[in-house]
Amino acid sequence: MRLLVLVLALLAGPAMAVTCEDTVFEGHRFTVCTVDAAVEELHFFHRDDTGQVLGGWSALSTQVAPRVVTFAMNAGMYHEDRRAVGLYIENGIEAAPLVTSDGPGNFGLLPNGVLCLTDDSARVIESLAYEQRRPACRDATQSGPMLVIGGRLHPRFLPASDSINIRNGVGTSADGRTAIFAISGDPVNFDTFGRFFRDVLKTPDALFLDGSISRLYAPQINRADFGFAPLGPMIAVVE
Repeated sequence: MRLLVLVLALLAGPAMAVTCEDTVFEGHRFTVCTVDAAVEELHFFHRDDTGQVLGGWSALSTQVAPRVVTFAMNAGMYHEDRRAVGLYIENGIEAAPLVTSDGPGNFGLLPNGVLCLTDDSARVIESLAYEQRRPACRDATQSGPMLVIGGRLHPRFLPASDSINIRNGVGTSADGRTAIFAISGDPVNFDTFGRFFRDVLKTPDALFLDGSISRLYAPQINRADFGFAPLGPMIAVVE
């Protein structure tokens, strides 16, 4: 019996530490992808070897070949020329600085935050806390607003807000081992999106990544969102 179990395990190949599934919260559809950051190769991607913005899944797949993309999502706001808005670090190189001032738009709805990746962890950190601590992030992106901060919703979210959109974001576990990405299947406001991370996904800290242009690549559920405009920074798991 033990031999049979071993043979079946070998035939199945290595277990993937990325899982994606669809769920419903308060009548709204969400797709959730969970990544074991201590095991998986989770990285940010923005430009190819010539400096051109990758912009989408096809160029990303070419960039990482012969490795394979098993999960990807847009990962932070960007200017019209696709430069990152706020801090952006890729493979230890800072391409854009941290921004801590308030301002217009969702990014300036303070507090905002940083998704910081190391070789074995992923953590969402509020931007002022990041500025004080300056953790050694191999990769990082700044976005905003924060959705959940230390287990509490962003203080400026309004339950009855009519500002609704397709949105995507990320939450991280307290130990930094797990990153949970979510994208809404229909328009939601920030209060609903934040409560989904706090009450359903149970992430003590979560960060809004973007809205309206939000896209997900998840081949395990046969999903590859398409858009006419190229993306800016992306986050992906490569095998």
